[in-house]
Amino acid sequence: MSSITATPTPPLTKILIPDLVSHCTLPIKCSRHWKQASAESKKWLFKGDNLSQKKRDAFHGLKAGYLTSMCYPDSGFPQLRVCCDFMNYLFHLDNLSDDMNDRGTLGTAVNVLDALYHPGTCRPVSRVGIMTRDYWRRLIVTGSPGAQQRFIETFDMFFQAVTQQAMDRADGVIPDLESYISMRRDTSGCKPCWALIEYANNLDLPWEVMDDPVIRGLGEAANDLVTWSNDIFSYNVEQSKGDTHNMIIVVQKQEGLDLQSAVDFVGDLCKQSIDRFLQLREELPSWGPELDRQVNVYVGGLANWISGSLKWSFESERYFGKSGLNVKKTRVVHLLPRRD
Repeated sequence: MSSITATPTPPLTKILIPDLVSHCTLPIKCSRHWKQASAESKKWLFKGDNLSQKKRDAFHGLKAGYLTSMCYPDSGFPQLRVCCDFMNYLFHLDNLSDDMNDRGTLGTAVNVLDALYHPGTCRPVSRVGIMTRDYWRRLIVTGSPGAQQRFIETFDMFFQAVTQQAMDRADGVIPDLESYISMRRDTSGCKPCWALIEYANNLDLPWEVMDDPVIRGLGEAANDLVTWSNDIFSYNVEQSKGDTHNMIIVVQKQEGLDLQSAVDFVGDLCKQSIDRFLQLREELPSWGPELDRQVNVYVGGLANWISGSLKWSFESERYFGKSGLNVKKTRVVHLLPRRD
């Protein structure tokens, strides 16, 4: 009797990403100040740095100012500048935390939070502390007390989550899906960006509004779309570096799916998060004419983040290099080789 040897399945060389752009019907707006704010913000970021030319070029290709201008399109120029500075700075922190162990992440958190809690008396010596104090002193001039408190609290949660992420990475831990979703809502950095919606639009929303289940649900739905779509778009680069903090990898492990099926699974979750946002928007309670006006502006800001982040992801060079518009059209991503 002859034996038949099974031919091993060759590894995938490409994936087909979901069409989230067509699924999102939310309008896209962009601030008329975006070029000026973006240019000034990059100068602010580069001032006194020791970034290599390669890293500077990467920041130009990032187009963080363009993203900010679509997420806060109706803000005045001073507020947009602060938001641009924070966004450039947040991506800078993200790049730092991707390469740091938990001790380095904690050190950064101490420098940042000291500048936020004590802007008048803090005397930072680290560059990240100096940058934090600089944008924060500008923000608190017009930011409402509630927006300031929500910004600080959620940024603190961001650092706690990226510290846990760094520990998991060092230990080779891949969390279960429920734990990952909870942690990812904080490591995304979206929550302090939601507080910036209040700041950028001069809103003064009380806690009774911000703690409402529908408002919280809208914030989570927007966070989930931005974050989970980011996991799809960044998967190629992350898998080439062996990074496991990605929903696709978590789903593969938990659900026993092949790579393309896991991409489709996460894509369906992204589409459901857009649908969830639209449904919850129809269920907003009323708090009276003035608060309702402010709530509509805030929820519109969350919507801007959904539509703006999807557009930016293909126009930035962060995920697809200079091939973003072609990937947007074909949805085909050719996988990079693993870097050992």
